Amino acid sequence: MIGFRFALLSAPLALAACAPTAQPEPDLFERLSAYCGQALEGRVTSDDPRDEAFATERLVMHVRTCGETQMRIPFHVGEDRSRTWVITRLPEDGLRLKHDHRHEDGSEDVLTQYGGDTDGPAGPVRADFPADAESQALFERENIPASMANVWSITLDDDSFTYALDRPNRHFAVEFDLTEPVETPPAP
Repeated sequence: MIGFRFALLSAPLALAACAPTAQPEPDLFERLSAYCGQALEGRVTSDDPRDEAFATERLVMHVRTCGETQMRIPFHVGEDRSRTWVITRLPEDGLRLKHDHRHEDGSEDVLTQYGGDTDGPAGPVRADFPADAESQALFERENIPASMANVWSITLDDDSFTYALDRPNRHFAVEFDLTEPVETPPAP
């Protein structure tokens, strides 16, 4: 009888040990890495007249380089291939977004390497990047005080990727279609 009771009590433990463990939900970095190598076309979704130059151009993001801790995503605006978003995984699941701007000869633009870090872990769908101290110093040095309040964001839904910039009196957003990759553009 004791053996029977032991068998009844230990059966749930044995079943629990055999049950598959729940896998953690992929974070934003992992989800975006699934698009590595793909180029995706986008469109301006903000309605600010200052976005006209972007709205009339073909917009393509290319998830070009993906590593365990960093990915590089060139953002092509028409024939202009000077912009690359650099997303870096930080300790404790945070993310960093930097903007790498280059001249045609490959040299860095004066306004480059600006961005910020998430405040804590990034969620699976959205990450916000307030301007960091290095970026604020750059904006101050280049006399662009409005940019000191910049907050960039990336949002990854099932069928779209949105890059946005927000600050007081300014909203800019581009949404890319994840369902139909396009031809890979030239290198940035």
